[in-house]
Amino acid sequence: MAPTPHRYRVTVTPVERDGLPCRGRCSIEFDQACGEDWMRMLENSQRLPGFSGDERTALVVGLRLLDSLAREPRQRGEDPLAGLRAPLDALLRKLAAAPH
Repeated sequence: MAPTPHRYRVTVTPVERDGLPCRGRCSIEFDQACGEDWMRMLENSQRLPGFSGDERTALVVGLRLLDSLAREPRQRGEDPLAGLRAPLDALLRKLAAAPH
């Protein structure tokens, strides 16, 4: 039996020069299912060297989004993400092995 995927709502909101969120309808929101617990991955990445807190968050979330898309079977034509599977797996293993 496959594990129940976690579901996440991702929101991207541009930030104005004064640091406040933009005004009006300018956010992008979407849902993403993933078999991995992003929150645990973010907690485990806190000591990842060479990245700020925001960069670590962007790295973990970006990798999970791209990995989920790369693993999704495509129904028509060539799979443009097929070549990313092995490098993504290697990077995810490397991050998982980083000191916590």
